[in-house]
Amino acid sequence: QVQLVESGGGLVQVGGSLRLSCAGSGSTFSWFAMAWYRQAPGKQRELVAQIGSAGGSTNYADSVKGRFTISRDNAKNILYLQMSSLKPEDTAVYYCKSAGSESWGQGTQVTVSS
Repeated sequence: QVQLVESGGGLVQVGGSLRLSCAGSGSTFSWFAMAWYRQAPGKQRELVAQIGSAGGSTNYADSVKGRFTISRDNAKNILYLQMSSLKPEDTAVYYCKSAGSESWGQGTQVTVSS
């Protein structure tokens, strides 16, 4: 199974930007669609963005559309989430997920302060 490690989270002010990365292990990284999820305190984990295996198709939650961009570099086995115009409601632990694996990484904390 693909092992995934998220990074790039941190504390940022409202309106700021962050880029999250998700490094995947193994030779099958490029075979599968991938996604970013997030979980805020006391809330269920929710889907943020999805990307096809070749990176040609993307989908976004309405709450992040126009502010977040998902991308991937299959040569480096890395998934990205560029986040801009951040809002306090974007505060959450962000996780990446491969469609080819049931496992989750440890997540990376994003905190947006007002």
